Amino acid sequence: MRETSYQELLPKALEQLPGGAFLTVKAGDQVNTMTIGWASFGHIWSKPVCCVLVRYSRYTYELLEKAADFSVSFPLGGKLRQALHIAGSTSGRDGDKFARAAITPVPGIKIISPYVDDCDLVYECKIVYKLPMDENALEPMIQANLYRQGDYHVMYFGEIVGAYMK
Repeated sequence: MRETSYQELLPKALEQLPGGAFLTVKAGDQVNTMTIGWASFGHIWSKPVCCVLVRYSRYTYELLEKAADFSVSFPLGGKLRQALHIAGSTSGRDGDKFARAAITPVPGIKIISPYVDDCDLVYECKIVYKLPMDENALEPMIQANLYRQGDYHVMYFGEIVGAYMK
Protein backbone atom coordinates (compact mmCIF):
# COMPACT_ATOMS: atom_id res chain seq x y z
CA MET A 1 0.00 0.00 0.00
CA ARG A 2 1.17 3.48 -0.87
CA GLU A 3 0.18 6.36 1.39
CA THR A 4 -1.47 9.29 -0.35
CA SER A 5 -3.80 12.18 0.44
CA TYR A 6 -7.40 11.39 1.30
CA GLN A 7 -8.51 13.75 -1.49
CA GLU A 8 -6.70 11.72 -4.15
CA LEU A 9 -8.73 8.62 -3.25
CA LEU A 10 -12.05 10.40 -2.88
CA PRO A 11 -13.39 10.26 -6.48
CA LYS A 12 -12.87 6.49 -6.74
CA ALA A 13 -14.06 5.87 -3.18
CA LEU A 14 -17.29 7.81 -3.76
CA GLU A 15 -17.86 6.04 -7.07
CA GLN A 16 -17.49 2.65 -5.36
CA LEU A 17 -19.45 3.46 -2.19
CA PRO A 18 -22.96 2.64 -3.53
CA GLY A 19 -21.57 -0.78 -4.53
CA GLY A 20 -20.15 -1.32 -1.06
CA ALA A 21 -17.06 -0.96 1.08
CA PHE A 22 -15.84 -2.82 4.16
CA LEU A 23 -16.06 -1.06 7.54
CA THR A 24 -13.67 -2.89 9.87
CA VAL A 25 -13.18 -2.44 13.60
CA LYS A 26 -11.23 -4.08 16.39
CA ALA A 27 -12.06 -3.85 20.10
CA GLY A 28 -9.88 -5.94 22.39
CA ASP A 29 -9.56 -9.36 20.75
CA GLN A 30 -12.77 -8.97 18.73
CA VAL A 31 -12.60 -7.98 15.06
CA ASN A 32 -15.47 -7.58 12.62
CA THR A 33 -16.17 -6.19 9.20
CA MET A 34 -19.44 -5.19 7.60
CA THR A 35 -20.52 -3.82 4.27
CA ILE A 36 -21.47 -0.16 4.09
CA GLY A 37 -23.00 1.75 1.22
CA TRP A 38 -23.35 5.06 3.04
CA ALA A 39 -20.59 7.37 4.27
CA SER A 40 -19.71 11.02 4.14
CA PHE A 41 -16.31 12.64 3.68
CA GLY A 42 -15.40 16.20 4.47
CA HIS A 43 -13.41 18.67 6.47
CA ILE A 44 -14.72 19.26 10.01
CA TRP A 45 -12.95 20.62 13.10
CA SER A 46 -9.94 21.46 10.89
CA LYS A 47 -9.55 17.72 10.17
CA PRO A 48 -10.26 15.43 7.23
CA VAL A 49 -13.21 13.31 8.36
CA CYS A 50 -15.08 10.19 7.29
CA CYS A 51 -18.51 9.67 8.84
CA VAL A 52 -19.99 6.16 8.81
CA LEU A 53 -23.47 5.11 9.97
CA VAL A 54 -24.02 1.88 11.90
CA ARG A 55 -27.33 0.55 13.21
CA TYR A 56 -27.70 -0.29 16.90
CA SER A 57 -28.59 -3.88 15.97
CA ARG A 58 -25.23 -4.57 14.31
CA TYR A 59 -22.36 -6.41 15.94
CA THR A 60 -20.08 -3.73 14.50
CA TYR A 61 -21.95 -1.17 16.64
CA GLU A 62 -21.03 -3.14 19.79
CA LEU A 63 -17.38 -3.08 18.79
CA LEU A 64 -17.33 0.58 17.71
CA GLU A 65 -18.65 1.54 21.12
CA LYS A 66 -15.47 0.05 22.65
CA ALA A 67 -13.01 0.96 19.88
CA ALA A 68 -10.80 3.96 19.23
CA ASP A 69 -10.76 3.69 15.44
CA PHE A 70 -12.00 1.97 12.27
CA SER A 71 -10.97 1.42 8.67
CA VAL A 72 -12.93 1.66 5.43
CA SER A 73 -11.63 -0.50 2.57
CA PHE A 74 -12.82 -0.15 -1.04
CA PRO A 75 -12.56 -2.85 -3.71
CA LEU A 76 -12.64 -1.34 -7.21
CA GLY A 77 -13.68 -2.57 -10.61
CA GLY A 78 -16.41 -4.93 -9.45
CA LYS A 79 -14.05 -6.98 -7.31
CA LEU A 80 -15.20 -8.79 -4.17
CA ARG A 81 -18.94 -8.58 -4.89
CA GLN A 82 -19.58 -11.93 -3.20
CA ALA A 83 -17.45 -10.94 -0.21
CA LEU A 84 -19.38 -7.66 0.12
CA HIS A 85 -22.62 -9.63 0.00
CA ILE A 86 -21.46 -12.00 2.74
CA ALA A 87 -20.12 -9.18 4.94
CA GLY A 88 -23.41 -7.33 4.55
CA SER A 89 -25.82 -10.22 5.06
CA THR A 90 -24.28 -12.24 7.90
CA SER A 91 -23.40 -11.34 11.47
CA GLY A 92 -19.97 -11.44 13.04
CA ARG A 93 -21.70 -12.65 16.20
CA ASP A 94 -22.11 -15.99 14.40
CA GLY A 95 -18.48 -16.49 13.39
CA ASP A 96 -15.56 -15.17 11.39
CA LYS A 97 -16.85 -13.12 8.47
CA PHE A 98 -13.37 -12.77 7.03
CA ALA A 99 -13.11 -16.53 6.59
CA ARG A 100 -16.67 -16.80 5.24
CA ALA A 101 -16.08 -13.99 2.76
CA ALA A 102 -12.57 -15.22 1.84
CA ILE A 103 -11.00 -11.83 2.55
CA THR A 104 -7.84 -11.09 4.49
CA PRO A 105 -7.61 -8.67 7.42
CA VAL A 106 -4.17 -7.15 7.92
CA PRO A 107 -2.99 -4.98 10.81
CA GLY A 108 -3.69 -1.31 10.52
CA ILE A 109 -0.78 0.93 9.65
CA LYS A 110 -1.59 3.86 11.95
CA ILE A 111 -4.57 2.45 13.87
CA ILE A 112 -5.46 -0.64 15.90
CA SER A 113 -8.26 -1.82 13.60
CA PRO A 114 -7.21 -3.87 10.57
CA TYR A 115 -8.15 -3.20 6.96
CA VAL A 116 -9.09 -5.60 4.15
CA ASP A 117 -5.91 -6.44 2.24
CA ASP A 118 -7.83 -7.52 -0.87
CA CYS A 119 -9.01 -3.93 -1.48
CA ASP A 120 -7.57 -1.13 -3.60
CA LEU A 121 -8.22 1.92 -1.39
CA VAL A 122 -8.15 2.23 2.39
CA TYR A 123 -8.96 4.98 4.85
CA GLU A 124 -7.80 4.64 8.46
CA CYS A 125 -9.87 6.72 10.88
CA LYS A 126 -9.60 7.65 14.56
CA ILE A 127 -13.01 8.13 16.17
CA VAL A 128 -13.37 11.76 17.23
CA TYR A 129 -17.15 12.01 17.72
CA LYS A 130 -20.26 9.86 17.71
CA LEU A 131 -23.84 10.98 17.37
CA PRO A 132 -27.03 8.92 17.75
CA MET A 133 -29.75 9.84 15.27
CA ASP A 134 -32.64 11.94 16.52
CA GLU A 135 -35.70 10.31 14.97
CA ASN A 136 -37.74 13.47 15.54
CA ALA A 137 -35.37 15.50 13.39
CA LEU A 138 -35.49 13.09 10.44
CA GLU A 139 -37.26 14.00 7.22
CA PRO A 140 -40.57 12.03 7.15
CA MET A 141 -39.95 10.31 3.79
CA ILE A 142 -36.57 9.02 4.96
CA GLN A 143 -38.21 7.88 8.18
CA ALA A 144 -40.95 6.04 6.27
CA ASN A 145 -38.61 4.47 3.71
CA LEU A 146 -35.59 3.49 5.80
CA TYR A 147 -36.61 3.31 9.46
CA ARG A 148 -40.00 1.61 9.55
CA GLN A 149 -38.63 -0.90 12.08
CA GLY A 150 -37.06 1.83 14.24
CA ASP A 151 -33.51 0.43 13.89
CA TYR A 152 -31.71 3.77 13.78
CA HIS A 153 -28.06 4.51 13.14
CA VAL A 154 -25.28 6.00 15.19
CA MET A 155 -22.97 8.25 13.20
CA TYR A 156 -19.26 7.78 13.86
CA PHE A 157 -17.00 10.61 12.78
CA GLY A 158 -13.46 9.45 12.19
CA GLU A 159 -10.49 11.71 11.59
CA ILE A 160 -8.76 10.31 8.53
CA VAL A 161 -5.24 9.58 9.78
CA GLY A 162 -4.15 7.46 6.82
CA ALA A 163 -5.16 7.04 3.16
CA TYR A 164 -3.65 4.26 1.04
CA MET A 165 -3.91 2.81 -2.43
CA LYS A 166 -2.46 -0.25 -4.12
